[in-house]
Amino acid sequence: MPVRYKVDVLAALKEKGYSSYKIRTDKIFGEATLQKIRRGEPVSWDVLGKICTLLSCQPGDILEYAPEDSTAQN
Repeated sequence: MPVRYKVDVLAALKEKGYSSYKIRTDKIFGEATLQKIRRGEPVSWDVLGKICTLLSCQPGDILEYAPEDSTAQN
């Protein structure tokens, strides 16, 4: 996928006081969403918006476009 996280989202959330335990117990995100973030998989726009709210940032602060290798497409 050409879009990836440029920061460790869970580490950044932890720095703001949101541990995985707190995220689950306060029902901020479900376990499936946490697993997607851990694996670097895409999440919904709603989840991305919530992450940006919690981190007080813009999507561009945590995501980046990384073009796929053009030789791999041939």
